[in-house]
Formats: sequence, C-alpha cells, structure tokens
Amino acid sequence: MVKSLGSLAELETELKAAGDKLVVIDFSATWCGPCKMIKPFFHELVEKYNNVVFLEVDVDDAQDVAEHCQIKCMPTFLFYKNGKRVKEFSGANKEKLVESIHELM
Repeated sequence: MVKSLGSLAELETELKAAGDKLVVIDFSATWCGPCKMIKPFFHELVEKYNNVVFLEVDVDDAQDVAEHCQIKCMPTFLFYKNGKRVKEFSGANKEKLVESIHELM
C-alpha cells in the first residue's frame, strides 16, 4: 500500500520508521496529467518491492512538505535511504523509476 503524507511531521515519522529501507516518494497533483498517467504504475510497484517504502504527497494538500522538499514540478520522485535524500528526478518515466529503485536497493 502506498501511504499518503499530509504533513511534514508525517514525512519525518515515515523516514525514521523506514530505517535503512529505501523510501520512494511520489510528489503529484490531481490536476497533473502525467501524474495521473504514472500513479497506477507507482502503486503496482508496492507488490514487486516489499522491502521498499512507497509514499505519495499531493502538493496541493501538503504544501509544507512540497516546500520543504523544494518540489518545482510534478511528478517528482524523491529517494531516501537512512533518512537522507540520495536521488531525485522529475517526469513520468517508468523505466527511470524502476532503474532508480534497482540502483538504490
């Protein structure tokens, strides 16, 4: 299951709880076409990678999280390991998303 984050406090809690697991966060918006296109694929990844934590943030609902993470466009994917950001990219690129997960696991 992909957990939806609504606040900066929730982000910090999830990053701590993940420990040394890879955390992938999808920053999106309901009005964003490419976000809608990749969302089902992002949700499918949960089934394939049970040792990865998948989170999502609606930039309109959680503006504090988007600002803190310096999100400029959607979709943007952030990757964290041990509480530190290790990679990011923007765009609805399925191949790059999977490659990034494999690279960082």
